Amino acid sequence: MSEKVCIVTGGFGFLGSHVATEAAARGYKVAVLDLSTNAPEGLSDKVGASALLKGGVDLTDLNSVTQALTEIHTHFGRIDALFNIAGGFRWETLEGGSTDTWGLLQRMNLQTALNSCKAVLPFMKAAGKGRIVNIGAAAALKAGMGMGSYAASKAGVHKLTESLAEELKGDNITVNAVLPSIIDTPTNRADMPDADFSAWVSADDLAATILFLASDEARAITGALLPVTGRV
Repeated sequence: MSEKVCIVTGGFGFLGSHVATEAAARGYKVAVLDLSTNAPEGLSDKVGASALLKGGVDLTDLNSVTQALTEIHTHFGRIDALFNIAGGFRWETLEGGSTDTWGLLQRMNLQTALNSCKAVLPFMKAAGKGRIVNIGAAAALKAGMGMGSYAASKAGVHKLTESLAEELKGDNITVNAVLPSIIDTPTNRADMPDADFSAWVSADDLAATILFLASDEARAITGALLPVTGRV
């Protein structure tokens, strides 16, 4: 079993908790960060007694993120992988919506990933290795109606991923992103009750792909924007 340490941002959410659980099952020591102060019921049991669950962390604030990651590194002595799961979604047309939504989603999706990447770099560079996996979106490749603000924020994540991968090519740190279509979550089922849920991407399958990109087997992959779209 591995003694590697991973950080999962947005780890109290549906996808984040699946990623944290899968990482623990594969032998990682897990640190979970979230803005919420309430971890979902049963998460602590799933990630194990060695896990560190930190709520109340504002990932849109660099100082808050830097403090949290410093505490994690002090606690575990290392940080091997960062999984940037934190984010959000809004559907609204430009005519009927608010321009404030564009700024909101930039903060939720891009700023959270940007801050976490910047805060983790000193630790990974000192160690001479590391893995970063971001959550992009297939919708950012071609935005549909009402998806402009979301797609724009995720397109920013894609470019962050590509640029940072180039920046770190000489440091043995890989940076990749997964681009899901519709993830099978309770919220999405409630919002689209007539859809074919079996065509969507399961949280477990997406977690497995994220963990693969963090594995030794994926060491030659960096700067990739990997579609994980199920049958959508």
